Amino acid sequence: TMSLREHALSLFRGAVGTVRPAPMLKRALKLKGDGCPQLLVKGQAFPVKRDLYLVGFGKAVLGMAAAAEEILGEHLTRGIINVPLGIQESLQRAGMQEMLLKPHSKIQVIEGAKNNLPDEEALKGAVAIQELAKGLTADDLLLVLISGGGGSALLPAPIPPILLKEKETLTKMLASQGAAIQELNIVRKTLSMLKGGGLAQLAHPAQVVSLILSDVIGDPLDIIASGPTAASSHSVQDCLQILTKYNLLHHLPKSVESVLSSSPSKPTAPENYSHVSNIILGSNTLALEEARRQAEGLGYAALVLSAAVQGEVGRVASLYCQLIQLLCLHFSSLTEGPQSDELRGNLLQLAAELQIPGLDLGEFLQALRGLGPDRPVCILAGGETTVQLQGTGKGGRNQELALRVGLGLHKAQATGASSPQGRCEILFLSGGTDGQDGPTEAAGALCSQGLVAEALQEGLDVEAFLRNNDSYTFFSQFQGGHHLLVTGLTGTNVMDIQAILIRAI
Repeated sequence: TMSLREHALSLFRGAVGTVRPAPMLKRALKLKGDGCPQLLVKGQAFPVKRDLYLVGFGKAVLGMAAAAEEILGEHLTRGIINVPLGIQESLQRAGMQEMLLKPHSKIQVIEGAKNNLPDEEALKGAVAIQELAKGLTADDLLLVLISGGGGSALLPAPIPPILLKEKETLTKMLASQGAAIQELNIVRKTLSMLKGGGLAQLAHPAQVVSLILSDVIGDPLDIIASGPTAASSHSVQDCLQILTKYNLLHHLPKSVESVLSSSPSKPTAPENYSHVSNIILGSNTLALEEARRQAEGLGYAALVLSAAVQGEVGRVASLYCQLIQLLCLHFSSLTEGPQSDELRGNLLQLAAELQIPGLDLGEFLQALRGLGPDRPVCILAGGETTVQLQGTGKGGRNQELALRVGLGLHKAQATGASSPQGRCEILFLSGGTDGQDGPTEAAGALCSQGLVAEALQEGLDVEAFLRNNDSYTFFSQFQGGHHLLVTGLTGTNVMDIQAILIRAI
C-alpha cells in the first residue's frame, strides 16, 4: 500500500495539474471553423466575423498563450502579452517547453515588472496593448488572458498627464501610511487607463472574451489583476475618500489633481459592458475539487473544508490541529464526550475569529459525524495565510504552516495521556500551487505527528526556528530535506492548497 505521504503528494500534483494552463485551456476553449468560424468557451459561442486578437498579462499567461495559439491556429491575427521578467528563461531552464511560444508565433512577448513593481518595460507593453485595443472594430474579437500574480503590476498605464513615477510615489505613500491592498487597488484603478474595466471600454465595440485564472479568495472579477475587463464597483469619490483618510489630498502632484477633478463621478454603468464576457477558467475551488475526486479514488472519505482559508498562520495552524484531534477521536469511536465537545467549541470559536468566507463549520462537523470509522479521511482546503515576520530566517507561509501544525500536534500529544493521536497515522501538507513558497525553491512542506519529537532527537529546536521565521532552514536540515515539497515552477497560480490525511493504525 502507498504511504500517506505518497497519497498527499499525488493529490497535490493532481490539483495543480488541473489548473495548469494547457489542460485548462484545452478543456475550455474550442474553435469551430466551418463557414463563419466560432470560438466556443465552456459551451458559449462567439462568432469570429473578422479578425481575432489576443492580449494577456500575469504570471501564468505565457503558458495560457502558448495553448491558446495552438487551439486558434491561423485564425489568430496577432497578440501581445506582458509577463514577469525572466519567466521565459526560467521555464526554458525547467524544461517546460509546452509553456513557451513556438519560434514563429504571432504573439509578441514583453517581459517587465521586475520585483513585481510596474516599470518602463511593463508600461511599454501596456501601451502596446492599449493601442491594439483602441483600433478594434465591431467585427473583431479580442481574447484577453488574465492571471493573478503580477497581473496588475504588468499593466501600468497611468491616465495622462500622470507619469508612472508619480503614480508609484503616491502608491508608496499610501502603503507607508498603512493603506490596505483593497484601498491601494481602488486608487490605482482610478488613475489607470486599463484597470477597472478600462481595457474593455477601449476595445468597444469589439467582442471581448476574458479567460481568467484566479489567485484571489472568492474570485472577484474586479479585483483579479485589478479587473481590466470587469465593471469597477468604485468611483472617483471612493478614491478621494481614501486619499482624505490618509491625509494625502493636499500632497498630490498637479497631474493627479487634474485627472481626479476631470474624472466622471460615477463608475461606468454595467450595461456598457454588454460586449464583454468574463469567464473564470481556473481557481482554487477547481483544484480542490480535482484533489477530492482523486482522494475518493484512493479510498478516502474526502471533504473540502473551504477554498478561502485566510488569516494569521499561527491561528490557521491551530484550527487544523484541533480538527486533526477531533478526527482522531472519531477513529477511536470517541465522537461523544467532554473532549470532543471542547474541541468542537474551540473550532467554532477559531472559525468565527478567522472569518473564513463561506465556511459553515457546523455543517462540516455534522458531515464528519456521518463518516464511518473504517475509512481513512482526507480533508482538503485552500486559500492564503499571512505571516507576521518577526525573525530574519528563510521560509514561506506554507512551510511555516506545516511546521506550526507539527508543533501543535506534538504539544497536544504531550499534554494528555488521553490524547487520541496514538491510534492514528496523520499527515499534513501545505503547498503553493505556483511551486514557490517565499524566497525558497520549495513549494511548501509536509509534517506528521512525530515530526517534532524526531527533530528534538536530532537536536533541532522547532520553536527556535519558528521564532526566527526560519522554517525552510529547519526542513532542509531535518532528515535531509525529506519533508520539503519541491515541485519546481508550475506555470500556474491559484493560491495555496492544504491536505490532512488520517487513517487508523
